[in-house]
Amino acid sequence: MRPAGIAIAIAGYALLAHYTNTIAKNGNLGTLAALAPLAFFAFLMAWNSPRRFMMLSALALAGLFAWSQWHELASHFGLINWLQDMGMQLALFFAFGRTLTGGQKPLCVRFAEAAHAPLSKQHETYARNVTLAWTLFFGFMALASTLLFFFAPIGVWSIFANFLTLPLIALMFIVEHRVRKSVLPDSKDARILDELRSFRRVAP
Repeated sequence: MRPAGIAIAIAGYALLAHYTNTIAKNGNLGTLAALAPLAFFAFLMAWNSPRRFMMLSALALAGLFAWSQWHELASHFGLINWLQDMGMQLALFFAFGRTLTGGQKPLCVRFAEAAHAPLSKQHETYARNVTLAWTLFFGFMALASTLLFFFAPIGVWSIFANFLTLPLIALMFIVEHRVRKSVLPDSKDARILDELRSFRRVAP
């Protein structure tokens, strides 16, 4: 029930965001829809922080500031939506990309070790290349979101951001899984759900 609930919540939010962007064009509702995910994840981060009281206080101050500037925010809620979508793509771009520099272990190598350890040299090289592929993928997604937002009708951008982003990420994951089975036929096989569990262990 938990995955089903999450899926329903994501789908419901996507429909609400698209509705406020393209049909209702209601500044108050659009701003609430745009800020709700940011506020939710900020609260989770603050609650789980070692400095909980300080972080929650800072979050409360940010909320008061947003309230004081509500009219201005409501006039530009589309821009908030774009910043949220583009910011998520850039965060993932840097999360993968920074592990390719400074002698760090590439992120997909860590994922692969959690699911398939020990890795062969070929598998480790492949996982490094996959890290680069995900980095380029999220960089392309951020660029596409930006170009569509500023140069295409808002409805086109909204469909891309709200209805295509997650399916494209899922498609990338599935394609990588198929390519790996072809490139590394002797590697330990694992179901996609097992790999997602490995991702959950490593991602935090």
